[in-house]
Amino acid sequence: MQAAAARPTLLFVHGWAFDATVWTPLRAGLREWPQAVFDAGYFGPGHEPDTNGPVIAIGHSLGLLRLLRKPPPGCLGLVSINGFARFAAGPGFESGAAPRVLERMSRRLSSDPVAVLRDFRQRCGDDTDFGEPQLAPLARDLQALRDEDRRAALAALPVPLQVLAGADDPIVPAPMTQATFAGRADAQIHERAGGGHLLPVSDAAWCAAHVRAFISRLAAAA
Repeated sequence: MQAAAARPTLLFVHGWAFDATVWTPLRAGLREWPQAVFDAGYFGPGHEPDTNGPVIAIGHSLGLLRLLRKPPPGCLGLVSINGFARFAAGPGFESGAAPRVLERMSRRLSSDPVAVLRDFRQRCGDDTDFGEPQLAPLARDLQALRDEDRRAALAALPVPLQVLAGADDPIVPAPMTQATFAGRADAQIHERAGGGHLLPVSDAAWCAAHVRAFISRLAAAA
């Protein structure tokens, strides 16, 4: 008699200007699964979790780009929430954000990081307090938003992909989402009517239902 397959660990990777706490509502909705959480260290010590065995990686915003840079070992599937493989506009990706906006944010970050973070988080729909900004990781990842392009990695991704997007996302609007995943005919794209850029917070139950269905499909196909 075969032993039961190990339940996959859900690995949560947050986006720029936030930390691991952004996942609290969604993690509560998926509490029946083993979980691991990455933290970039924007407001304190960073954390790179060790994951052993099967993993389903869930990236929010920049978190997807980070996962495409280095998928975790044992990854069975990838979930993008408000995510992208490239953020800044450029030749062949005209729907991205204007590079001059990111350059302006970079210049302001060193002199007034609190204002830059507050402005960005408010655009995302978040007015909560945050800790003391850590300039090095924030500046490094803001540069990644401006310069990094992981569309080739996305096209070559060897595992199933689920995409959750907000119809009214002010940071990653619908044209950017469509351009990002246009080369993945197998991507399951689900758009939340009225949803913004913080779906793991504002629409945690909706996200949890889709993640749970994605896990079930992976299990059925195994």
